[in-house]
Amino acid sequence: MKKVMLSGLLVVASFSTVAQDVCEGYGPQTPRDIDALGGENKVIFSMAPPAQQMNLCNIHFHNAAEHKAKDFSIYVGKGDNGYGGGYACGISKELSKAELKAPEGKVCGGLKPGDTIEMHWVHTSCDVAPGPGLGSCLSDACANPNLRVETQVFTLVNDANAMSFDDMDYDGNQVNGYHQAEMIPNTTGAPVEFLGSTTGPSFTEQACSPLQVSWSVRPQCAKLDINSLQTWCESNEFDEKKAHGVRELVTDKRLLSHIH
Repeated sequence: MKKVMLSGLLVVASFSTVAQDVCEGYGPQTPRDIDALGGENKVIFSMAPPAQQMNLCNIHFHNAAEHKAKDFSIYVGKGDNGYGGGYACGISKELSKAELKAPEGKVCGGLKPGDTIEMHWVHTSCDVAPGPGLGSCLSDACANPNLRVETQVFTLVNDANAMSFDDMDYDGNQVNGYHQAEMIPNTTGAPVEFLGSTTGPSFTEQACSPLQVSWSVRPQCAKLDINSLQTWCESNEFDEKKAHGVRELVTDKRLLSHIH
């Protein structure tokens, strides 16, 4: 048995591991290359409803893109903890000196202009309010919800004219009775939808996540004002103060769903 923390949710799971092979018996895993549509995982579950018909339950972000696509395919290497790797946006190599100017103070644990992040808006079918960690997506009355993650990859820039995360926060917003982000980008390409799992550096191809998640990943990068992210990290209802680590890209087709 192994205990792992899923951004605040403690999950106890029995991992079947085989040296140099993949875990067995688990559903499709995440993150993946969203331009590679093939997958052979046999575990099937229903795609979650649209985010507008679910409750936003958590917002968090990862340092570098966990997923890979044409627009975010520059490998940035493993972090200091040896986990993951992640990818950077192509536009991160085309920024002006003004966009790369260092802001005042330390941003979200050490981010800087030019860095790539992957933002996750997590939604649940449970009747819950948003809060810290993925545990906020569950309740005693709803332990097996449908889960959906809306995803956008950003390049951070020091530019007040870039997108502001203040426009994409929660701030108590409700629409038709559902907790909702005030806005999630809709100009960065049609989201790629697929069945997968939770992410984060606790998991690998040999130690899989047991949770079942519907993903919606936008294929294009956008520029985000780093100052707006710094303000959010300083105070938000999700207790998010810095970026999470990334899980190494899942490439074995036995661990991937087929993207239709």
